[in-house]
Amino acid sequence: MKRLFLCTIFACWTAMVMSQTITVASYNIRYKNSEDSISGNGWERRCHVICDLINWEQPLVWGGQEVLHSQLTDMLARLDKYDYIGVGRDDGQAQGEYAPIFYRKENVNLLESGYFWLSETPDQPSLGWDAACKRICTWGHFRLHDSQQEFLFFNLHMDHVGVTARREAAKLVMKRIAANDSHLPAILTGDFNVDQENEIYSIFTQSGLLNDAFTTSRLHFAENGTFQGYHTERHTTGRIDHIFVTTDITVDAYATHTDSYWTEEDNGTQKQRLPSDHYPVFARIALPNQR
Repeated sequence: MKRLFLCTIFACWTAMVMSQTITVASYNIRYKNSEDSISGNGWERRCHVICDLINWEQPLVWGGQEVLHSQLTDMLARLDKYDYIGVGRDDGQAQGEYAPIFYRKENVNLLESGYFWLSETPDQPSLGWDAACKRICTWGHFRLHDSQQEFLFFNLHMDHVGVTARREAAKLVMKRIAANDSHLPAILTGDFNVDQENEIYSIFTQSGLLNDAFTTSRLHFAENGTFQGYHTERHTTGRIDHIFVTTDITVDAYATHTDSYWTEEDNGTQKQRLPSDHYPVFARIALPNQR
């Protein structure tokens, strides 16, 4: 009996060691532009707030959207525990917005990475279907230091105009995730520009491959949707920023962070502001055991 008990304890301990809980996130940080600066929402005001939140929450891996090269440089200077993968969508180097994946280099190893355009010619910078802009998806293959568990992470920003472009991009991304010969667990983050009621959203959730972390989470702290256009008082139930996970991943908790900050205006008053026109979303997930 004692031997059986010890074996049971050991088995439970092994399962706990083999399965590691991590935090992942998605954050559209809003691209740097002069119009925002004129209205008081300039990048020079917002950058430190975004980085402070990331440094506080410490997601292991997270996907950003609308990140210009200068913003990437600014953020890396403040996110000292993070490295990144990604390229500018316009030329595959530094021009245009990135869809970067940031990762904590002390806790995870990058084994392989790449990117592809959301278009009919995904291996080269290109405009897809009826899209208004070139769109890109970044991916990485990671291994956790502690448990040696491996996983894939994809991050994208779908087009804001082209319905066909969003639909075909969803199909393309699903094919890339499904082409995972090693059957590794996968996480997909991004600004999808469609909410949970849109038929394109169902391409992911009805695939049999991915779940929405929001709907499968055990715990929720999400009192608002994700796009607010810098309006602190705006309430919405629509979620256009998503975290999808393969069905072998367990989601313990999900949060939409609605943090704000205050600025002193020219007339001496204090004004409540938001660090981006999107709220970031976080998920605490458990990767499946890998033996």
